[in-house]
Amino acid sequence: MSISKVKKNSIIGSAGVVSGATAFSRVLGLLREQVMAYFFGAGLATDAFLTAFRIPNLLRDMFAEGALSAAFVPVFKEKLVKASDEEAFRLADVVITGILVVVGVVVLLGIIAAPAIIYISANGFTLNPDKFNLTVSLTRVMFVYLLLVSLSATVMGMLNSFGRFGIPALSPAMFNLGIIMTVMGLYEYFNQPVYALAIGVLIGGIGQLVLQLPSLLQIGYRFRLSFNFLDESVKKVVRLLLPMIAGLSAGRVNILVNTLLASFLMEGSISFLSYSYRLMHFPLGVFAVALGTVALPRVSELVARDDHEALESTFDQTIHLNLLVVVPSAVFLALMGREIVDLIFGWGAFSASDAANTSLALLHYSYGLVGFACVRVIVPFFYAHGDSRTPMKASVLAVIVNLALYYPAIRILDFAGLAAATSVAALVNVGLLLYFLPSKGIKFSLGRLFLSFTRIAVAAIFAVYIAGLVPLDLYGGDSLLVSRLVGLLVPLVIAAALYLIFCILLRVPQLNRLLKFRSRKTAED
Repeated sequence: MSISKVKKNSIIGSAGVVSGATAFSRVLGLLREQVMAYFFGAGLATDAFLTAFRIPNLLRDMFAEGALSAAFVPVFKEKLVKASDEEAFRLADVVITGILVVVGVVVLLGIIAAPAIIYISANGFTLNPDKFNLTVSLTRVMFVYLLLVSLSATVMGMLNSFGRFGIPALSPAMFNLGIIMTVMGLYEYFNQPVYALAIGVLIGGIGQLVLQLPSLLQIGYRFRLSFNFLDESVKKVVRLLLPMIAGLSAGRVNILVNTLLASFLMEGSISFLSYSYRLMHFPLGVFAVALGTVALPRVSELVARDDHEALESTFDQTIHLNLLVVVPSAVFLALMGREIVDLIFGWGAFSASDAANTSLALLHYSYGLVGFACVRVIVPFFYAHGDSRTPMKASVLAVIVNLALYYPAIRILDFAGLAAATSVAALVNVGLLLYFLPSKGIKFSLGRLFLSFTRIAVAAIFAVYIAGLVPLDLYGGDSLLVSRLVGLLVPLVIAAALYLIFCILLRVPQLNRLLKFRSRKTAED
């Protein structure tokens, strides 16, 4: 293996790089949502766009950033460790060729079958023919994005395996930027302006792929068509892939049911859920996804080297660091949700009623954030061992719980019940994964993990609650923007400072580890 091409970084250091790049992308993502909320509000057009985009976006998890990437990286990394760069690149040739063929066919079928797909996934739209036809048309435009993001995710996996995390983590920023610039530039040129959003998705997808190509050339890769689908390494990828697709399919069916049920609820329900999910996804993407992204190639290498002690240490490090950041984020979203929604979305066509409904959905997504985040960092430890069946089983069981909760949750909370049911299911999924994890030879103390979670949760709740008591109504400025910034950022800064203090007082060990790492990096710089 060409060691010189592979960058060696710690989990914390690599996660920091990915988190920084991802944070920038997520900020652009929030700006993208702001642009959409400002120009379109929450109604027929946004419901149609979000439903249309949801179809290729769900398939993306199976053909791109979800199953395919998770199945490909361990095998690709094993080739790098045990064979050579050339062998790994030959595997990549076959996988990319397969994507062009298989995903290309899926895209074509999706475009043809768009009316049937929307009829099944958002049947409530049939009550409004204009809404239904618009959704079908938007779906056909955006289905091509599936092929672009599948190629992008494969390139990302290759670069991550070479220890290159910054540019791949930054590439989604191009997607967000593409949508923002397209909407602002083309909004006035369409009879139905929401088409600017759909065109922006395609432009953003192209940018997401193109940004990574120079780095791909730097590691020495040159693509060649290869139809050697019977190669043993390719078969190994497929063996990992199929259970992952089954597990992800269960979750995607659940999301489609979510969309279907929301299509029968009050106008804007799909938009409220989508806007709030994006807000919840910000801390999830910035840190939990970053940790999972960094962990997969790292853990795959440790499995290939049969280093069990390092595996256990890596798991302990990732899960506790994950809780240290995600738990306070969840508490802040729950207690300061309305202020967040008002600042980010509460402009233009986005009404006060829209803000109230979105913040209600955010409240019920907030406690699910811990579950979503922990799943992201635990699952790579199964995939690295070549076990995609166990996460699949956990996912299916969690989906069953989710579906069972839908009816009572909607009866009690209306559209917000869909968010509540999804959050509870995410927590169930984490519990199942932790239960099965020792079967991979990774030992951990559940009691120690629970104690760490409790300390962090107590510190976060007290910090955010106290910060929320600050009398910000004393600010007498005339600017609504400044008033909203003060109303959110001042409590955020105070809560962050109090959280650090309370973590120190409660002796949260993960904070000490993080501070020592930062001190070491500062000394090195």
